[in-house]
Order: sequence, then C-alpha cells, then structure tokens
Amino acid sequence: MLNGLARDGGLYVPETWPTLSIETLRGLRGQPYTDVAFRVMRPFVGETIDDTTLQGIIDDAYAQFDHELVAPLVQTGPGEWLMELWHGPTLAFKDVAMQVLGRLYDHVLDQRNQSVTLIGATSGDTGSAAIEAVRDREHASIFILHPHNRTSDVQRRQMTTVEAANVHNIALEGTFDDCQALVKAMFNDVAFRERVNMSGVNSINWARIMPQIVYYVWAALSLGAPNRAVTFAVPTGNFGDIYAGYAAKQMGVPINKLVIASNMNDILTRVMRSGRHELGDVHPTMSPSMDIQVSSNFERLMFDLYGRDGAAVADKMDELKATDRFMIEPDRIAVARQTFDAQRIDEEQTLAVIADVYRRSRYIVDPHTAVGVGAARQETADPESPMIVLSTAHPAKFPAAVSKAIGCEPPVPAKLAAAMNGTERFDVLPNDLGVVMDHIVARLG
Repeated sequence: MLNGLARDGGLYVPETWPTLSIETLRGLRGQPYTDVAFRVMRPFVGETIDDTTLQGIIDDAYAQFDHELVAPLVQTGPGEWLMELWHGPTLAFKDVAMQVLGRLYDHVLDQRNQSVTLIGATSGDTGSAAIEAVRDREHASIFILHPHNRTSDVQRRQMTTVEAANVHNIALEGTFDDCQALVKAMFNDVAFRERVNMSGVNSINWARIMPQIVYYVWAALSLGAPNRAVTFAVPTGNFGDIYAGYAAKQMGVPINKLVIASNMNDILTRVMRSGRHELGDVHPTMSPSMDIQVSSNFERLMFDLYGRDGAAVADKMDELKATDRFMIEPDRIAVARQTFDAQRIDEEQTLAVIADVYRRSRYIVDPHTAVGVGAARQETADPESPMIVLSTAHPAKFPAAVSKAIGCEPPVPAKLAAAMNGTERFDVLPNDLGVVMDHIVARLG
C-alpha cells in the first residue's frame, strides 16, 4: 500500500487468490455491506492489521455514505439492474475504495510514525475521491494531476475548492494519459520518490483494488449467488474497476461474463476483439473519466494471461513504450474472452441510452453509466444470469450531457452545491516532468 508501484515499475498482485467457498458465500447472503467487506478484504490484509481495527476502519469508512446499503441495486428492466456506487462523499464510485484507503493510510502511518506524499492522476473522479479521503489528515500531503480543461466543471471544482493545507491540485497541459505517465515516471525516479516519501492513490495501488472487489461479491449475493451466476457491465477506461470483478471471479464468485464498456476511446474493446493493443489519440467525450488510451491495470490481467511470467509482461510494456503497440497472441486473448466481452458506445448512443432509461423508468443515469447500460444491451440476454451495470457517478456531476439527452438537468445534491460556489485553487503546469517535480518539492517546503 505504501509503495503503490513496485520498484521495478510493475504492479502488485496477490501471490495466490484467496477463495470464498460456496458455504462462505451462502453465509454472507443478507449480511450488512460492512460485514461482507471485512470477510472479502481480510485475507489480503493478513496479520498487518488486527480484526477489530480493520472492522473499525471499514465501519467508519462506510458511515460516510448516504445509503445504508452502501451500494444499492435498482432494477431498470427485465434482468437489468444498476448498482449505485455513488452514495459516498464525492458522488462517484471511487469513494467506495478511497474512504477505506484514507483510513488505512492513517492507521499504518500512525503506527510507523511516518508521513507520505500521495501523488495521483485523475481523468475526473479519482482526484476528488482521494482528496476527500485524505484532506486534513496528519500524516499525508496529496498532489493530484488532472488534464487542464478536460474534466467536467463539477469534477474539477470538487477537487479545487477543497480548503485544506495538505491538498494541492495541478492542472497539466495535456491528457489524462500524460498525467498518468508523469506519475509513473515519478514513481520510477528513486531519488525523487525517496526524497518526498511518495505513495500513490491511483488504481495501480493494490489497496485501491481490494475494496472494489467487495461490491461485486455484494451484488452477486444480492441477486442469487452462489446458486446462480451473474454478469456485470462495467464502464471502464483504466481497467481497474473491472479488474476487481475479475478478482472476485478468481476468488470463487460465480460470474458469467464481465463486459468491458468503452466510449469512443475504445482501446480495451479493440484489444479484446483483435489482440492488437495500439495507442491512438484521446478523444474528449461526455464521459471524460474514460478518456484514456493507456489502461494501466491491464498489465495485471496480462500477468495471468502469460502464466504469471513477469518478464514476458515487462517485454510487452517495453514494446509499448518503444512503438505504441504490442500484440497478444490469439490463444492468450481467447483465454481472456472466456471471461470478458467488450462493447463500444459512441456519443450518440450514450445520449440515446440516457433518454431511453429516463423514458422507460424516469430514472436518470450519468453518461458513464449510460455507456455501461448501452454495452449491456448489446450483449445477448441470458435469462438465467442477471445483468448488473455498475452505475459509477451521480448524474448531477454531468448536467450538460444529461440536459442534452432529456431536456432538463438533474437535481443538484447539497454536497455538490458547495463545490460549485467555492473558490478554486490549482496551478496550471506544462507537461514537463522536471517542472512538476520541482513544483511538488517547493510546495512541500
């Protein structure tokens, strides 16, 4: 957790997957979300945190949510369900993991009498969720890089209006992939990393993935697991959220398929269909959190596709750096397709889905969730396997897109109103590693 990225530039994964037996899953049915979370996360924590402390961290994290179920399910059609993951402080799914992660940092750093500098990149929601999780905490300062003028106004303001001395926002003149590349470069600069005691809050940090596994288990149990399998459609650009679903499947949750829902920036759909992983231009869309071409968590899946051969994955990553592309062999991508499907939803389809869901049920979805619903509806329906779409953000975070689709803006929750009226604080910096590192050092004093 404290390292974030491994020192060789790779990502951490468990040596072995813990398993949830059928008996264990049955025993968890009907239990509170916090109890399911404890049981799912406990094996990954090992002996580093005692049971009472871990349960307290979980209970306190989800006490911040405005729905007692934490991740409630809403039916929007025959066999179609939305899992609302936006009941946390910043109204986005990132809160489910970040509220746990912030408290884990606090506990571990307090035990060690250490402080860290958290540095992360965001395409929209990660930044505000991370800031909310660590604002005013004693042992951490946080720097979030976001692409200048490439997030929604609401997403930006949720980050830049936070008044806390340990919070620093950087608007980078570039794309999210540029922000992510700089964060990775800072991790790989050992001298800088040690100078500022750097750690990371992006989904490259395993402790971000771990709490996300929980809601896959929770949703599956809610709709009949382990007696029947379920299917998930996941709007994803960085592959972290859907990788948590893969982890749940590896642990024994009966998941039929995991459907990757891409917007116009469809590198994940392309690689799943062809095996060809080739970077393209990043196209700004109404679902900006998915405007990504470099899906950092995809390395974790590749590790399993290549028989847990780290050197083989490193070779592919080196090839990507040198040529902007690599190929996954047909037999290996065929293994991936046993678990994953992938669909691309363009801008017109996104608007049409928002309008259709509203017309049918008077329910408003944000554009990211709409991409998930659109992808789900392109799949062949299986009456034996409920389709669960991850609803990743409150629609009020994207009023322009919603209004374009249905002719009116969604109601604004009180917790968003303050962000829209607050004073912004951020620094616009060029896409230059040295400039950004010098800025961070100077701000730390």
